[in-house]
Amino acid sequence: MEQVIANGLYLGAQYALIALGLTLIFGLMNVLNFAHGQMYVLGGFITYAIYGQLGLPFPVAVLASGVSLAVIGGLMERYLFRTVIRRSHREESTMLLAAATAFFFDAVILLIFGEKQRGVPKIVKGVFHDFGIILPYDRIVVAVVAALMIFAFILFMKYSRTGRAMRALAQDRVAAQLMGIKVDRYTMIGFALGAMLAGVVGGLLVSITGVNSGIGGPISVKAFLMIMIGGAGVVGGAIAGGFILGMMESVGLTVLREYGDVTYLVIFAALMIFLAIRPNGLMGKPWG
Repeated sequence: MEQVIANGLYLGAQYALIALGLTLIFGLMNVLNFAHGQMYVLGGFITYAIYGQLGLPFPVAVLASGVSLAVIGGLMERYLFRTVIRRSHREESTMLLAAATAFFFDAVILLIFGEKQRGVPKIVKGVFHDFGIILPYDRIVVAVVAALMIFAFILFMKYSRTGRAMRALAQDRVAAQLMGIKVDRYTMIGFALGAMLAGVVGGLLVSITGVNSGIGGPISVKAFLMIMIGGAGVVGGAIAGGFILGMMESVGLTVLREYGDVTYLVIFAALMIFLAIRPNGLMGKPWG
């Protein structure tokens, strides 16, 4: 049981960090960024190139991944999503744009890095083996870093001027604009921040799971699952959804390990029942 809980907490910390970026973008723009998983993959490949190929320190590589994805996210919001939102009268247009960007990133990543699995040397060697728990030190480091980043994100959103402005936009865009908040500026910052979180998580996890060009879609699906469980556009909901999904995976892979891929069948079935009972998630607002 201790091992199951430890694995669930490890998965939950990284999943929550992935979900935070997606739910921030959704809360600010009411747009589901289908390219979120591809941003994660791109962040992993940037870390692979800088740390694994160039030999620069791992923190520098992860920082470069975050900054690169923040720039890409800001440019996407400024020149793609903002333009479509202003010119189109149909909400489906932004969904199609998000899907198109996901396919575009898939093609670019495949063209540049190929389809092979890529990995980097372990950042910390050794295994923790005590209290009935077996966990490599590198996973512990990644989980702790992810937890610290989640805590820092919460503080940023709660106490910083930028965070309060983005929370106001997520609650009522028109009222925030009437109060003098510069909507375009903070929307772009929020999109860039969401993309940065995806890039950082991808950079962290490339040292553990590796990265390849085909995992962007599955990562996006998991991110959608998390915000559906916790509630769309709610920071606390994204964190809760991440840890719930992490625990469900850990328990499922332990209890149902003899049945192969049936774990996600059970998770999806449970999710359908949950959404039928609570369609807005644990603490979310109505979709749309």
